[in-house]
Amino acid sequence: MNRLRRGAALALAVLALAVSLAPGALAAKVLEVGSSGSDVTRVQQKLIQWGYLTGAADGKYGEKTKNAVAAFQRKNGLTADGRVGPATAAAMGVTLSGGSMQAASASIISADHRLLSKLVYAEARGETYKGQVAVAAVVLNRVASASFPNTISGVIYQAGAFSCVSNGAINNTPDSTAIRAALDALNGWDPTGGCLYYYNPKATGDKWIRTRTVKTVIGNHSFAV
Repeated sequence: MNRLRRGAALALAVLALAVSLAPGALAAKVLEVGSSGSDVTRVQQKLIQWGYLTGAADGKYGEKTKNAVAAFQRKNGLTADGRVGPATAAAMGVTLSGGSMQAASASIISADHRLLSKLVYAEARGETYKGQVAVAAVVLNRVASASFPNTISGVIYQAGAFSCVSNGAINNTPDSTAIRAALDALNGWDPTGGCLYYYNPKATGDKWIRTRTVKTVIGNHSFAV
């Protein structure tokens, strides 16, 4: 798990450097203490999802939000100044442009991110966005578990683990939604609360998987431990 986190942090640091050197980066909008509005709310929502911030997303950039941003920056190898500029926004998967913030264009930041995005697309492209993040989170939870391989590729390609590997769907090109969902999971959002398994009860005849304890249901998938 430590190797996974270090790899993700390095990839985000490289991405941040590229953003900081991009033309016009110095003129880009920066969110900091005193900022307010929908842009701040979206950043807070992500920080809450990833576990860096507690409470409600109120759209007011205070010391609590600054500290949460700084914690995110430290974990991802960024300058921990507590401000959301182009580099931090890119690592969060959002784009700051002039006076507004939009969803970031889908960008692959590492080989692990690419493979996880392909898994999400193959296994959950018909699910809600939260459901796609949840599928990615299950993979990462397995990486962190002593009962599974300790790399993303090891988990995904473990014999019999995912039907998309055996039927070849893992080789399809992921769409932007799957790419963003995988990045959200890599950044720490786990809608499943630590689940190690998921299945569609309407589509599987596997009796063993039904013996697992279901913790939550998101879309068509039951998530279990």
